[in-house]
Amino acid sequence: MRLLVYDRTCVRKRGRLSPIWKAGAGLYKRLGRIDAAHGVASWDEALTWLASHDEIHEVQYWGHGKWGLAFVEEDKLDAGSLAGRHAAPLAAIRERLAPDALWWFRTCETFGAHAGHDFAQRFSDTLGARVAGHTFIIGYHQSGLHGLAPGMRPEWSADEGLLEGTAADPQRARRSKPWSPRTVTALTAAVPARWFAG
Repeated sequence: MRLLVYDRTCVRKRGRLSPIWKAGAGLYKRLGRIDAAHGVASWDEALTWLASHDEIHEVQYWGHGKWGLAFVEEDKLDAGSLAGRHAAPLAAIRERLAPDALWWFRTCETFGAHAGHDFAQRFSDTLGARVAGHTFIIGYHQSGLHGLAPGMRPEWSADEGLLEGTAADPQRARRSKPWSPRTVTALTAAVPARWFAG
């Protein structure tokens, strides 16, 4: 199964992107890039839905992010929640992942700065699966795409994608551009294999 989850709550603020994500999910399904999609209002809803499937080959999450986390509305999935409130549903998902499965955060900045490095490594190790995410603000162009395999450490610079602040104290991220490093578009269906650390 190739599954796509998106934040369905972004309808009155923060870019009003839920209708775009819903339309994109429909397009991906018609193109045969995913098997099922589901709009969610919380991480609990997202993880419960994912854990209801077997033999998961890929998960894409479309929503908002910041350094080291991904949001569903204001609900956070971050390093602290991996061993806390989200531990049990993530363990259930891990049991349902196919060998060489991938979880791709199509969210702004999630793998940027030191917090992004930490989250990427912890999430990959928690799931025992490959993960991918971005270091820039993303839109149609999606820059700073990096992947990580379980047991490996991030090889990309923690400063990548930063416009203001430092890797330890990020303040503002750069917007994706076609010429920025590791750029794909919203229509790109796969993470290039060579972009995985380890």
